Amino acid sequence: MGHAGMAAAAVRYLRSVGTTASPEPVEVLPRPELRCVGEDERAPVDQAEFRRVLGNYASGVAVVTAASADDAATPAGFACQSFSSLSLDPPLVAFMVGRTSTTWPRIARAGAFCVNVLSAGQGELCRAFAVSGADKFAGVDYDAAPVSGSPRLAGTLAWIDCTIHAVHTGGDHLIVVGRVDALGASDGDEAPLLFHKGRFL
Repeated sequence: MGHAGMAAAAVRYLRSVGTTASPEPVEVLPRPELRCVGEDERAPVDQAEFRRVLGNYASGVAVVTAASADDAATPAGFACQSFSSLSLDPPLVAFMVGRTSTTWPRIARAGAFCVNVLSAGQGELCRAFAVSGADKFAGVDYDAAPVSGSPRLAGTLAWIDCTIHAVHTGGDHLIVVGRVDALGASDGDEAPLLFHKGRFL
Protein backbone atom coordinates (compact mmCIF):
# COMPACT_ATOMS: atom_id res chain seq x y z
CA MET A 1 0.00 0.00 0.00
CA GLY A 2 1.39 3.40 -0.94
CA HIS A 3 1.57 6.48 1.29
CA ALA A 4 -1.75 7.81 -0.04
CA GLY A 5 -3.46 4.46 0.60
CA MET A 6 -2.12 4.25 4.15
CA ALA A 7 -3.23 7.79 4.90
CA ALA A 8 -6.73 7.08 3.56
CA ALA A 9 -6.95 3.88 5.66
CA ALA A 10 -5.89 5.80 8.77
CA VAL A 11 -8.56 8.45 8.18
CA ARG A 12 -11.26 5.76 7.72
CA TYR A 13 -10.18 4.07 10.97
CA LEU A 14 -10.22 7.29 12.97
CA ARG A 15 -13.68 8.14 11.65
CA SER A 16 -14.98 4.66 12.54
CA VAL A 17 -13.82 4.74 16.18
CA GLY A 18 -14.87 8.33 16.71
CA THR A 19 -13.70 10.34 19.72
CA THR A 20 -15.12 10.03 23.23
CA ALA A 21 -12.96 12.53 25.08
CA SER A 22 -11.43 15.87 24.39
CA PRO A 23 -8.02 15.38 22.83
CA GLU A 24 -4.97 16.27 24.87
CA PRO A 25 -3.38 19.55 23.81
CA VAL A 26 -0.41 19.06 21.54
CA GLU A 27 2.73 21.03 22.24
CA VAL A 28 3.83 22.94 19.16
CA LEU A 29 7.46 22.29 18.32
CA PRO A 30 9.67 25.23 17.37
CA ARG A 31 10.16 25.69 13.66
CA PRO A 32 13.71 25.18 12.41
CA GLU A 33 15.56 28.25 11.24
CA LEU A 34 15.69 28.43 7.47
CA ARG A 35 18.13 30.46 5.45
CA CYS A 36 19.43 30.74 1.92
CA VAL A 37 23.00 29.91 1.06
CA GLY A 38 24.80 33.13 0.21
CA GLU A 39 26.38 33.61 -3.20
CA ASP A 40 29.72 34.35 -1.51
CA GLU A 41 29.71 31.17 0.58
CA ARG A 42 32.28 28.57 -0.33
CA ALA A 43 30.92 25.27 -1.71
CA PRO A 44 31.13 22.69 1.12
CA VAL A 45 32.25 19.83 -1.16
CA ASP A 46 34.56 19.45 -4.14
CA GLN A 47 32.69 19.05 -7.44
CA ALA A 48 34.71 16.01 -8.49
CA GLU A 49 33.99 14.33 -5.15
CA PHE A 50 30.32 15.25 -5.47
CA ARG A 51 30.17 13.50 -8.87
CA ARG A 52 32.07 10.46 -7.59
CA VAL A 53 29.88 9.89 -4.55
CA LEU A 54 26.54 10.60 -6.25
CA GLY A 55 27.57 8.29 -9.09
CA ASN A 56 26.99 5.40 -6.69
CA TYR A 57 23.25 6.00 -7.01
CA ALA A 58 22.01 3.96 -9.99
CA SER A 59 19.35 5.69 -12.05
CA GLY A 60 17.10 4.81 -14.92
CA VAL A 61 17.64 6.50 -18.28
CA ALA A 62 15.05 8.25 -20.42
CA VAL A 63 14.89 10.41 -23.52
CA VAL A 64 12.75 13.55 -23.21
CA THR A 65 11.29 14.61 -26.56
CA ALA A 66 9.10 17.39 -27.89
CA ALA A 67 7.50 18.21 -31.21
CA SER A 68 9.01 21.17 -32.98
CA ALA A 69 7.23 24.48 -32.57
CA ASP A 70 8.34 25.11 -36.17
CA ASP A 71 6.96 22.55 -38.65
CA ALA A 72 10.07 22.89 -40.82
CA ALA A 73 12.46 21.93 -38.00
CA THR A 74 13.29 18.53 -36.56
CA PRO A 75 11.85 17.51 -33.17
CA ALA A 76 13.80 18.14 -29.97
CA GLY A 77 15.15 15.53 -27.58
CA PHE A 78 17.85 14.82 -25.03
CA ALA A 79 19.00 11.93 -22.83
CA CYS A 80 17.99 12.33 -19.20
CA GLN A 81 18.84 10.35 -16.07
CA SER A 82 17.21 12.77 -13.62
CA PHE A 83 13.57 11.83 -14.14
CA SER A 84 11.11 10.77 -11.46
CA SER A 85 7.44 10.56 -10.55
CA LEU A 86 6.34 13.43 -8.33
CA SER A 87 2.63 13.37 -7.49
CA LEU A 88 -0.31 10.99 -7.84
CA ASP A 89 -3.06 13.59 -7.48
CA PRO A 90 -2.66 15.50 -9.71
CA PRO A 91 -0.45 13.17 -11.77
CA LEU A 92 2.90 14.95 -12.01
CA VAL A 93 6.41 13.93 -13.05
CA ALA A 94 9.65 15.90 -13.00
CA PHE A 95 13.01 16.00 -14.72
CA MET A 96 16.09 18.16 -14.34
CA VAL A 97 17.90 19.83 -17.21
CA GLY A 98 21.05 21.94 -17.27
CA ARG A 99 20.60 25.67 -17.68
CA THR A 100 23.07 25.62 -20.58
CA SER A 101 21.08 23.01 -22.53
CA THR A 102 20.36 24.10 -26.10
CA THR A 103 17.52 21.56 -26.37
CA TRP A 104 15.52 22.76 -23.37
CA PRO A 105 14.45 26.11 -24.92
CA ARG A 106 12.90 24.18 -27.83
CA ILE A 107 10.98 21.92 -25.44
CA ALA A 108 9.88 24.97 -23.44
CA ARG A 109 8.54 26.62 -26.60
CA ALA A 110 6.59 23.44 -27.42
CA GLY A 111 4.98 23.58 -23.98
CA ALA A 112 4.77 19.79 -23.79
CA PHE A 113 7.02 16.75 -23.83
CA CYS A 114 7.13 12.97 -23.81
CA VAL A 115 9.39 10.95 -21.50
CA ASN A 116 10.61 7.74 -23.16
CA VAL A 117 11.90 5.21 -20.60
CA LEU A 118 14.72 3.25 -22.24
CA SER A 119 15.18 -0.51 -22.13
CA ALA A 120 18.46 -2.32 -21.44
CA GLY A 121 19.17 -2.74 -25.15
CA GLN A 122 18.90 0.96 -25.99
CA GLY A 123 22.29 2.21 -24.83
CA GLU A 124 23.27 3.35 -28.33
CA LEU A 125 19.99 5.26 -28.66
CA CYS A 126 20.78 7.02 -25.40
CA ARG A 127 24.25 7.96 -26.62
CA ALA A 128 22.77 9.39 -29.82
CA PHE A 129 20.51 11.69 -27.79
CA ALA A 130 23.35 12.68 -25.45
CA VAL A 131 25.35 14.44 -28.17
CA SER A 132 24.91 18.09 -29.05
CA GLY A 133 24.47 19.59 -32.50
CA ALA A 134 23.65 16.41 -34.43
CA ASP A 135 20.35 15.28 -35.95
CA LYS A 136 19.40 13.05 -33.04
CA PHE A 137 16.36 11.63 -34.81
CA ALA A 138 18.20 10.40 -37.90
CA GLY A 139 17.30 6.73 -38.38
CA VAL A 140 15.21 6.66 -35.18
CA ASP A 141 11.81 4.99 -35.37
CA TYR A 142 9.05 6.91 -33.59
CA ASP A 143 5.43 7.98 -33.79
CA ALA A 144 3.45 10.83 -32.18
CA ALA A 145 2.36 10.70 -28.56
CA PRO A 146 -1.45 10.93 -28.44
CA VAL A 147 -1.90 14.31 -26.70
CA SER A 148 1.21 16.44 -27.28
CA GLY A 149 2.36 14.92 -30.56
CA SER A 150 5.86 14.63 -29.09
CA PRO A 151 8.01 11.82 -30.51
CA ARG A 152 7.25 8.49 -28.87
CA LEU A 153 10.31 6.32 -29.48
CA ALA A 154 9.90 2.71 -30.59
CA GLY A 155 11.03 -0.13 -28.34
CA THR A 156 10.96 1.76 -25.03
CA LEU A 157 9.69 0.31 -21.77
CA ALA A 158 7.24 3.14 -21.14
CA TRP A 159 6.20 6.59 -22.34
CA ILE A 160 4.65 9.50 -20.44
CA ASP A 161 3.00 12.31 -22.42
CA CYS A 162 2.99 15.60 -20.49
CA THR A 163 2.16 19.29 -20.53
CA ILE A 164 4.66 21.60 -18.81
CA HIS A 165 3.14 22.41 -15.42
CA ALA A 166 5.91 24.45 -13.72
CA VAL A 167 9.62 25.23 -13.95
CA HIS A 168 11.76 25.91 -10.87
CA THR A 169 15.39 26.92 -10.48
CA GLY A 170 17.82 24.48 -8.89
CA GLY A 171 21.38 25.76 -8.95
CA ASP A 172 22.90 25.13 -12.38
CA HIS A 173 19.82 23.12 -13.40
CA LEU A 174 16.13 23.72 -13.93
CA ILE A 175 13.48 21.50 -12.34
CA VAL A 176 10.73 20.90 -14.90
CA VAL A 177 7.39 19.60 -13.64
CA GLY A 178 5.02 18.01 -16.14
CA ARG A 179 1.34 17.17 -15.78
CA VAL A 180 0.67 13.72 -17.21
CA ASP A 181 -1.93 13.65 -19.98
CA ALA A 182 -1.42 10.08 -21.21
CA LEU A 183 0.98 7.20 -20.61
CA GLY A 184 1.62 3.59 -21.44
CA ALA A 185 4.07 0.71 -21.02
CA SER A 186 5.25 -2.25 -23.07
CA ASP A 187 3.85 -5.70 -22.40
CA GLY A 188 7.30 -7.31 -22.34
CA ASP A 189 9.56 -8.04 -19.40
CA GLU A 190 12.78 -6.50 -20.70
CA ALA A 191 15.04 -4.92 -18.11
CA PRO A 192 15.51 -1.15 -17.91
CA LEU A 193 18.63 0.72 -19.01
CA LEU A 194 20.50 1.76 -15.85
CA PHE A 195 23.34 4.24 -15.38
CA HIS A 196 25.83 3.69 -12.56
CA LYS A 197 29.31 5.12 -11.93
CA GLY A 198 29.53 6.64 -15.38
CA ARG A 199 28.47 3.59 -17.37
CA PHE A 200 25.41 1.63 -18.43
CA LEU A 201 24.44 -1.55 -16.58
